[in-house]
Amino acid sequence: MAPAHPTTAPVGVWPGAAYPLGASYDGAGTNFSLFSEVARRVELCLIGADTRETRVPLEEVDGYVWHAYLPGVGPGQRYGFRVHGPFDPERGKRCDPSKLLLDPYGKAFEGDFGANTAPYNYGQNTLGHTMTGVVINPFFDWADDRAPKRPYHETVIYEAHVKGMTFTHPEVPPELRGTFAGMAHPAIIEHLLRLGVTAVELMPVHQFLHDRILLDRGLRNYWGYNSFGYFAPHAGYASNQSPGAAVTEFKAMVRALHAAGIEVILDVVYNHTAEGNEFGPTLSFRGIDNAAYYRLVDDDPQHYMDYTGTGNSLNVRHPHTLQLIMDSLRYWVLDMHVDGFRFDLAAALARELHDVDRLSTFFDLVHQDPVVSQVKLIAEPWDVGRGGYQVGNFPVAWTEWNGKYRDTVRDYWRGQPATLGEFASRLTGSSDLYETTGRRPGASINFVTAHDGFTLADLVSYNEKHNEANGEGGLDGENYNRSWNCGAEGPTEDPEILALRARQSRNLIATLMLSQGTPMLLHGDELGRTQRGNNNAYCQDSALSWMDWELMHTNADLFAFTCRAVALRKTHPVFRRRRFFDGRPAPTHDHPDDIAWFTPGGAEMTDADWETGFGRALTVFLNGDGIREPGPHGERITDDSFLLCFNAHDEPIGFTLPDPDHGTSWSTALDCSTPDGQPHSNTIHSASSTVQVPARCLLVLRRTA
Repeated sequence: MAPAHPTTAPVGVWPGAAYPLGASYDGAGTNFSLFSEVARRVELCLIGADTRETRVPLEEVDGYVWHAYLPGVGPGQRYGFRVHGPFDPERGKRCDPSKLLLDPYGKAFEGDFGANTAPYNYGQNTLGHTMTGVVINPFFDWADDRAPKRPYHETVIYEAHVKGMTFTHPEVPPELRGTFAGMAHPAIIEHLLRLGVTAVELMPVHQFLHDRILLDRGLRNYWGYNSFGYFAPHAGYASNQSPGAAVTEFKAMVRALHAAGIEVILDVVYNHTAEGNEFGPTLSFRGIDNAAYYRLVDDDPQHYMDYTGTGNSLNVRHPHTLQLIMDSLRYWVLDMHVDGFRFDLAAALARELHDVDRLSTFFDLVHQDPVVSQVKLIAEPWDVGRGGYQVGNFPVAWTEWNGKYRDTVRDYWRGQPATLGEFASRLTGSSDLYETTGRRPGASINFVTAHDGFTLADLVSYNEKHNEANGEGGLDGENYNRSWNCGAEGPTEDPEILALRARQSRNLIATLMLSQGTPMLLHGDELGRTQRGNNNAYCQDSALSWMDWELMHTNADLFAFTCRAVALRKTHPVFRRRRFFDGRPAPTHDHPDDIAWFTPGGAEMTDADWETGFGRALTVFLNGDGIREPGPHGERITDDSFLLCFNAHDEPIGFTLPDPDHGTSWSTALDCSTPDGQPHSNTIHSASSTVQVPARCLLVLRRTA
């Protein structure tokens, strides 16, 4: 551990203030503040060179908040706390003053935990075997930074990993690869702009811990869903390892992305911490106030409630834990300028007692907060507890990862029977899930792939998971992936199988981009990134998970196709309506309904057609003259009209175009049978004519007259 020298030794101890919590530098000194209801005594520990420790008793206590102000203590000062109190695990109390405890409100951390067992054992001093907090300089030149504030219906989200996105890019300087500065590099931003995405959703960047069990296997917690510092950007993602540098580097990244018009959404993990269950390390919360921060088993408080599969769950029933979460969210919006949050296993935050409560205190606080309520709020609407699958049940201000969209679209394109009706619901924004709660299509965060599961390339290349590299005997990862290998498991040289896989990839991307709702693309899917069948690469900090930028050349057609599909969505508001379809005629009354459904034979779909178990093909008419919602200045929105011809059959089908009332001539706008989506020809198709759509292919036609 390379200790940092404080700027100066403290010259005195002033009473200070109970709020704000954490370490707050004001230009002349630093206020330190820590909540602990169970503590009998608290010491602030200032760590100097060679881990020399100066202990400062915190004599002032207001509302269980222990505090002091130290003039002359400033940025770079390393610190922690020692909390004296009862150690009685059977009653849920786990104070241990031998532990140097990390500040729950720490805005930067330094050092490493190493392999020492001291954090796991009562009575062993962890100084030198744990990270330390670092006082930061809060001042930063944001220049003319402005939040893009893009509405959901204009948003295209790109889920990305800071290291994985940048670590192998040839144009990013080696010293910046894998860092926030790498994410801000012009080469990365240029790629995002070419692709057409409007927001990056960064996998966890809160300070996290690499699990000891993974380190013992020579692996690392690559994904980062093991947070303990809810105010601190992960120090490992900073190119400059000086104390607190990650904060400045993160802010500079946000400023650069905002300048390009790209929003920054953080994947946040407020459902559990890195301390795990009763056998885990004592790093922070456990030793500060175990019963306040964690959900303990009611009649056996030595054990932890675990709704997340990670050993513990944060106690959102406790007012101070709720305050911690809300203070953290406001900090990232106000001080770090982020544009929204994706809440990992968000159902766990809704558990007041045991069942998920849609109107729990946490959601009430978010709804009422003038800062947090105004940014993008995205729920992963499930956890691993009983009744945890809550797609469609979150409050009105929230959007949700629509797991039903993912499952239905995968099933449709792999040819599962009886999927037409639900496929239509997912394609049109899932009104069955969101409309009755006052939400709009943008509440559905549509995705086909995400970090958890197969990449797009693997989704069409593997029937089974191949997680051997994780060292868990194949027991980890989802077993039911709704994938289809197109005839061969994994790599193949069969040209027909390769062509089918490429076409299926294009079908899935096009469906995603032309569905109502908010699309989310997994980083690397636009290039055909593979994890060689690993559907749970959480511990693979290696080339298996990183972006392979050579694919920009080998899979240039797929990238071009994805850009074309995104551009089609962005150019035409008929694919990104703010309101749900209502099936009524266009406002001028001389045009057909805003949406219509046809069989491949050109007849309007009947109830019997929807219920046909073997049906895998249909045509969707989207009326550009039927958009009822006004534009941002109250203007009427009109657009081209489109026909989407879906053929998930394993044979070509002739699609008869609708009668002239829906349009007299049509041209091809996007063809999933071609490598880059360009039409084979400039043929104009007339009303009621037949267009041949290849097997397993989506064809998009635009009305020309």
